[in-house]
Amino acid sequence: MVGSIQLLCVAVVPALAAPGRLALRLGRWLMVPGLSSLLLVGCGATPGPPGLRPGGSPPLKVMASVLPVALFTRAVAAGCAQVDSLVPANLGPHDWQATPADLARLSQADVLVINGLGLESHLDKLVDASGNAGLRQIDSSRGVVTIAHPAAAPGDAHDHDHASQHGPVNPHIWLDPRRAAQQVVTIREGLIAADPVCRSRYQANAAVFLTQLDRLDRDLAGQFAPYAGRPLLAFHAIGPYFAQRYQLLNEALVDDPDQAPSVADLERFSRRARQSGARALVSEPQASSKAFVALGADLGLPLVSFDPLETAPADPTLAAAYYLSTMRRNGQQLLQALGR
Repeated sequence: MVGSIQLLCVAVVPALAAPGRLALRLGRWLMVPGLSSLLLVGCGATPGPPGLRPGGSPPLKVMASVLPVALFTRAVAAGCAQVDSLVPANLGPHDWQATPADLARLSQADVLVINGLGLESHLDKLVDASGNAGLRQIDSSRGVVTIAHPAAAPGDAHDHDHASQHGPVNPHIWLDPRRAAQQVVTIREGLIAADPVCRSRYQANAAVFLTQLDRLDRDLAGQFAPYAGRPLLAFHAIGPYFAQRYQLLNEALVDDPDQAPSVADLERFSRRARQSGARALVSEPQASSKAFVALGADLGLPLVSFDPLETAPADPTLAAAYYLSTMRRNGQQLLQALGR
């Protein structure tokens, strides 16, 4: 179907731009209910560069905070806005240190898109220092239902320290494709408000990516349906939003990846691993633990990788397809751990 729409774009759009009987017939044909909007979405899948904005106006300058937000914003903004990442893709939000060049880029931006939920609280001072009074901010987490961080539970001094550092809720909402779709809609509406001349482009781009997110979600839901209620045994709670969406139990050795597991932690986790029938333990590329590797060896369980998309290869042009492929790869890895 997508290939057919793309072929129609090649044939129809140039014809409509040309005078004559063919253009008139095609114009009447596009009055069929639903077909014109379908073509708009299909043709919006391959937007032109920012230089092709309506009226030839300069592209909107957009800064995106962290990797997932940058990927989503590029998907919506393609063809109308110049999107740059404030935090380089190869650095996590807690490893990044702002430079004078970052401050200069922020001072010239029209829009700043953030994930929200406390993930970028360190940006507040930088935004103030930029002196950019006209900077619009889009908080992509607006309206998203969150999950409380386990470290926010009372009764442990370490937990309270961890909660104050990372906030009372888990900010990794992008690891649920449905919540990611909410972020995309919020980004779309924010860009339209900032740049109404490109409304149709933003709407068409978002429609394409939302369709891809829906397909991703349906595929993952079908794959994990037989494993509802099964535990994912991980070094730390890397994917509570993913686990909640697909009805899995996210069980962790430690809450904080910087926390050394205690003897009690290791004993508890070992018992759970033996009871669950797990085929593998779940780690992540951004955090490793010698104790976790050793535990897996003791249990005779290999480690599989779940990428929380906090970092990626250092590529300033990384596109939204990277999110889709990484999430599909995550799904395949977790199916191995569940005993597919």
